[in-house]
Amino acid sequence: MTMTSEHGVAVTQHTEEHAHPGPRKYVMVAVTLAVFTTVEVVLSYSDLERWITTILMVGLAIAKFALVAMFFMHLRFDNRLYTIMFCGGLALALTVLTVVLTIQRSFFVF
Repeated sequence: MTMTSEHGVAVTQHTEEHAHPGPRKYVMVAVTLAVFTTVEVVLSYSDLERWITTILMVGLAIAKFALVAMFFMHLRFDNRLYTIMFCGGLALALTVLTVVLTIQRSFFVF
């Protein structure tokens, strides 16, 4: 619904409310992000093969990105177009990362 304010400016008032999660859910998401970060730190000091560590780190980064976008940026409750744009950006970033890592590996192979 669009109304005009006392200064003659058009103001849009949203009548549709979304059921946002309560504080408990946000704390659970924050704890999950902290656990993922702890796992990343442990992985960085582990003696796993480099390619395994890279795949696990990228997987954790994607999971953290999804949690932050869904809950703290409220994409879970907004228009699907925003979700598609964010997922498209993530897909593009992963494609660029894969290409760069492949090119670097081909240059540094002895």
